[in-house]
Amino acid sequence: MAPTILVVGATGNTGRSVVETLSKFLNGSDNTTLPDHQVVALTRSLNNPVAQHLATLPGVQVLEHNWVDITADWLRGHQVVRAFIASPVQPSQFAEESAFHLAALRAGVQYVVRISTTAPNVRPDFPAFYPRQHWALEVMLGSPEFAGLQWTSLQPNVFTNFYLATSVEWIKQVRKTGKQDTPLRLMASKDAPVGVIHPDDVGEFAAKLLVQRDTAAHNKAKYVLNGPEDVTGEQIVRMVEQYIGAQVENVVYKDVTMVDGMAAAAEAAGQSKSIILSIKHGPVAAWEGKCTAATTSKEVLELAPPTRTVAGAFKALLEDEA
Repeated sequence: MAPTILVVGATGNTGRSVVETLSKFLNGSDNTTLPDHQVVALTRSLNNPVAQHLATLPGVQVLEHNWVDITADWLRGHQVVRAFIASPVQPSQFAEESAFHLAALRAGVQYVVRISTTAPNVRPDFPAFYPRQHWALEVMLGSPEFAGLQWTSLQPNVFTNFYLATSVEWIKQVRKTGKQDTPLRLMASKDAPVGVIHPDDVGEFAAKLLVQRDTAAHNKAKYVLNGPEDVTGEQIVRMVEQYIGAQVENVVYKDVTMVDGMAAAAEAAGQSKSIILSIKHGPVAAWEGKCTAATTSKEVLELAPPTRTVAGAFKALLEDEA
């Protein structure tokens, strides 16, 4: 088996773009950095349409395997030398992702790129549970005990597909019924500019890191990623109005009621409702104006600057829903 770049979460929000970008680079004529390397993309189901698409790409092997069961022996057996991981946001995230990094350390994996979360939130005293987990993972990876594993943590702002999801669904309903039966609910505040980022831009940057000749230059780095432009809630409303051809009658800004449904589902599954409800604190930094495009790390702009705009993402999401 050839030396392998492992992609955990290959069919997820950012993973698909990572795999596509790696495949293009590794099989390109200008690949002098990692010749003879391949990509192993993990999926929970080979029947997943995204997994089936990835399996058609040159130099990509798609495997059906639960990433939480990865061991040092598994990594050695697949000759994994570099890896990408985007672990799901759930209360068990620290336990599961830390086990992966420990396995990578013991297997002699050279370099890992991981997905973190909104930079101002990654601290030990943040009210929502998941940024604390990312903080703990970054502290663990930065400890002397993990000196043998090079790593980079990406701290992307909120993703455009998440930020625009309620708007897209609302437009669909208005087009279907011809009526504005419910308010337009936005996670965004009315006035705060936010540099929301497309997940494909994050994936492309992660892939560029994974193929660097000198990964030591990015070891222990925490890079902030935003989109190329800021957008306010009021600007999103204007975009919605263009799509429906009418003025929006009722807007609810700073809406996080979607978390209530997540919490109810967690409680029904025997999990902590209050832990999930803490997610409602996640957007506060954006509402306070701390997540503008200007906060993007210079290394991101130098290596793979984000290019996808909010308007372009809006159009693509509506076309996908058509």
